[in-house]
Amino acid sequence: MAKSLSAFTYLTFDVVGTLIDFEGGIKDCLAAIAAEAGVTVDGEEALTLYRAERYAAVAGRFPDDLVRVYLAIAPKLGLPVVTACGERLRESARTWKGFPDSADALARLAKRYRLVAMTNARRWAFEHFSEELGNPFYRSFTTDDTGTEKPDPAFFEQVFAFVATEGAAKEDILHVAQSQYHDIGISRTLGMTNCWIERRHAQNGYGGTIAPERVTVPDYHFTSLAALADAVEKGSH
Repeated sequence: MAKSLSAFTYLTFDVVGTLIDFEGGIKDCLAAIAAEAGVTVDGEEALTLYRAERYAAVAGRFPDDLVRVYLAIAPKLGLPVVTACGERLRESARTWKGFPDSADALARLAKRYRLVAMTNARRWAFEHFSEELGNPFYRSFTTDDTGTEKPDPAFFEQVFAFVATEGAAKEDILHVAQSQYHDIGISRTLGMTNCWIERRHAQNGYGGTIAPERVTVPDYHFTSLAALADAVEKGSH
């Protein structure tokens, strides 16, 4: 039986894919490049190619790595293989949108919890994401701050160390995320209570996110962030 939602002090959030629609942002940018080149791109095919390349051994920090990723996948999509287009994809991160329910749900949740961002994105990109979301975060951790990326336990350990400075522990945290691979599985391993926001519930496959070896059954499971906020306000257990 999961702990009551009222039992937590902190909600920690994955950002890209949970709060920010990076798949939509990437597809929109690639579609625009394709239109200018006189070709069309299948968005889901592009995400599949992106996913495979993004997790290559030579991958760099996100979203800077999108330049390299673009140059690798462009030939397979019939797109111009030019660095400027890769830079355009990277810079598109500055204008990626939140999911329609993200900002409102975060504002509602911020009335009851301390919201902490945990993102594999670099600080420069996170600042744009946070602004898009209404700057709801009490504290934020980016890959620039931690020197690593989820699902590395070291990323989570830095968050645990932070809450300890406020007299709290990981038992006071509910970790909220859409990625089984980056967040839900490892948070379970580390003994956290977790909440899976299954953003792709109506779609097949894993889109731009790497597939997990196995699906972890979460403590809480919703298909939108609004549903989590609703459950909190209703005092759901």
